[in-house]
Amino acid sequence: MENNNVFLTVKAVIVSVCGAFGAAFGWLGWLVLAWVICMVVDYISGSAAAMQAGQWASAQARAGIWHKAGMIVVVIVAALADYVLALVVANIPALPITYTVLILPVVLVWYILTELGSILENAAAMGAPVPEFLTKLLVAAREKVEAAADEEGDNIQQ
Repeated sequence: MENNNVFLTVKAVIVSVCGAFGAAFGWLGWLVLAWVICMVVDYISGSAAAMQAGQWASAQARAGIWHKAGMIVVVIVAALADYVLALVVANIPALPITYTVLILPVVLVWYILTELGSILENAAAMGAPVPEFLTKLLVAAREKVEAAADEEGDNIQQ
């Protein structure tokens, strides 16, 4: 009986935290969280693959951290661009459009798909069998995101 109460308490805490997170940050917050988790898993799996191959080096690990830091800068720029565009659209009544976000979610999804592909590469380097269809699926999804973003950019320029 005692184990059941602990289990229910743990479930209640998890649901409460997830609900509060969703209420506070919405779907965009979940995208950011997924991206951060993917970055962490990619770094850990890359380090593990390098260690397993006997090629781990602190210089390469630092390069990986700087790479991730650069990605964070790009995400911040995307968030600021969305904020500025929303601010401009909201304060110029002559513009017949509404705007909330576009750039940040596209950038986040592109980065998530890229990180997932890198995680698969790391898993393969560690000897795990990686289904070819999964790799192809991630590449195709990333290409679709790029194409949709390019098309949207072309529409804005016109």
